[in-house]
Amino acid sequence: MIRVLLGIVLGVLLVPVAVLLYLRFAQVPVAVADHPFPQEGLITNIPLHARIDREMVKTAPIQPDETNLVAGAHIYADQCAACHGLYSKPSSFGEHMFPSAPPLWEKHHGGAVVGVSDDPPGETYWKVSNGIRLSGMPSFKQTLTDTEMWQVSILLANADKPLPPAALYVLRGNPAVPPTTPAPATTVPPMTPKAQGAPLPPL
Repeated sequence: MIRVLLGIVLGVLLVPVAVLLYLRFAQVPVAVADHPFPQEGLITNIPLHARIDREMVKTAPIQPDETNLVAGAHIYADQCAACHGLYSKPSSFGEHMFPSAPPLWEKHHGGAVVGVSDDPPGETYWKVSNGIRLSGMPSFKQTLTDTEMWQVSILLANADKPLPPAALYVLRGNPAVPPTTPAPATTVPPMTPKAQGAPLPPL
C-alpha cells in the first residue's frame, strides 16, 4: 500500500517537472512558421466561443443605417485594415500572422459569406472590445467608444450586403474626403522699375 501511494506521489510530482523540462529544452512551436500543437485550434476555440456565447450582447443597440455604416467604414480603415485588408486590397502581412488575420472583405465558404458577415454583430463587438489573447487581435475598449465599436461591428455584419457609396469609397482605400480639383495657381507679374513702390496688382 505504501509503495502504491509513493508511486502516485512520484507520478504527480514528475508530471509538472516533465512539462517544465519540455518547455525549457524542447523545440516548442512558438514561431509563426512552426507547426501548431496537435488540436491547438480546437483547444483554444472551445473556451473562446463558450465565453463569447455567455457574454455577447444579443441585440445591437444601433441600426445599420447609412450614418453608422459610413462611420464604421472610417473606423475600419483607420484601425482594422492594416491586418484585415480593404475592399479588393488584402493586407500585406495579415495572412502571415498566427493565427492568420481573416480577410474581412473576401468571400469564403463557397462565396456565400464575406468576412465575418455570418457572425452576429454581438460576437464581432465582443472581439473588438476584448481582443483575443495570443492572436494579435487587440482590445479596442480603451481606444474606441462603445458606439464606434458597434459601428464597425455593424459594418462587418453587413459586408455581404450593398453598402452606401460613401462607405465603399473609404473601404477601397481612398482618402477620407474625396479630393477636389485645386484652383490654378495665381502668379504675380514681376515689378518694372516704374512700378516699384506701387501696390501689387490684385490676385
